[in-house]
Amino acid sequence: MSRFIPLSVPNFEGNEKKYVDDAIEQGWVSTGGAYITALEKKLAEFLETENVAACQSGTSALHLSLVEAGVKPGDTVIVPPLTFIAAVNPVKYQFATPVFIDCDDSFCMDPAKLRSFCEEECAWDGEILRHNGSHVKALVVVHVFGNMADMESIMEIAKAYNLKVIEDATEALGTRYIEGRFSGKYAGTIGDFGAYSFNGNKIITTGGGGAVTAADPEVVDHIRFLSTQAKTDPHYYIHDEVGYNYRMTNLQAALGVAQMEELPEFIRRKQKNYEQYKAEFEDFDLCELMPFRKGTESNKWFYALSIDRSKIKASMREIITSLQDRGIQTRAIWGLINEQKPYEGEETYKLEKAPYYAERILNIPCSTQITEEEITFAADTIKELFRSLANG
Repeated sequence: MSRFIPLSVPNFEGNEKKYVDDAIEQGWVSTGGAYITALEKKLAEFLETENVAACQSGTSALHLSLVEAGVKPGDTVIVPPLTFIAAVNPVKYQFATPVFIDCDDSFCMDPAKLRSFCEEECAWDGEILRHNGSHVKALVVVHVFGNMADMESIMEIAKAYNLKVIEDATEALGTRYIEGRFSGKYAGTIGDFGAYSFNGNKIITTGGGGAVTAADPEVVDHIRFLSTQAKTDPHYYIHDEVGYNYRMTNLQAALGVAQMEELPEFIRRKQKNYEQYKAEFEDFDLCELMPFRKGTESNKWFYALSIDRSKIKASMREIITSLQDRGIQTRAIWGLINEQKPYEGEETYKLEKAPYYAERILNIPCSTQITEEEITFAADTIKELFRSLANG
């Protein structure tokens, strides 16, 4: 194999080394330091929100959001089945019960099925929505692959039923509405809480790390407090609440500050590269490059091919392995969370699109460093393989 095109790798073209070296030289490497404050400020300015708390991961951002939303043991939280399992695991951390609602063609939560679940499967007393006697407290909506969910519909439903909305924007930093009621609003700034991830494959990275915002800036202050073990007295070890070791380190934040300087360019490249892939796969009948929601400007973090299963019968594992052998790294979309061992037996509601796409979606190389020639090579290689599988 003469060449290899990875799926998604971090891009350190800017001041990353300079800022990390500076943090080390200052001796501020742990959960305190000026870079943490600077990153929070840059995120708040970019997202046009008042307050952001940097934390250890996207998962911790989601967990802190559930804590602050008041999710208690025995409560019900509405979640998606077709996403990374980290979007749902924090529900279990709170000893609450997930109910899985189907997605639409954006891979995000289907608001029509969300509404019908609330109407048909729950009891509403004018203040509290109950399902099987449990208080339905919140819903987690994931903006999958940087594709904005239908937040206009979801927020209307949440308001009608007094549900807290936690936006999992871990893949959608920079995605925003450009039309409609929420025009100009970024993913993660529409609901009650918004969670972000800076894992190594995200559009910006701090190695690990994440961030959380909320509609109420004072709530963000409390989240920040909880993330540092809820230390009530700044000078003595006094704790009046249960806290968590969820604060981002200054070394991670130094990376993040540099990455934020490059974010607009990263988004521009993601959008440009998507358009090239779109042209490469135009009129190709064995797969479709999935679109992003109209009325939004997506960061286009990940690109998704939907395979025509009436013509290509090979398993996803066979497809991925064959492309790997040809120098193209790809991945399957996630296995449905409700089918994973920790969630066997949990309730699902009208799952149709989620299992359909779980069998068909292939993610293709999307690094910000990928060249036009590499995109053409990747597309040609994929098309060649698909033709051979369809003819075989």
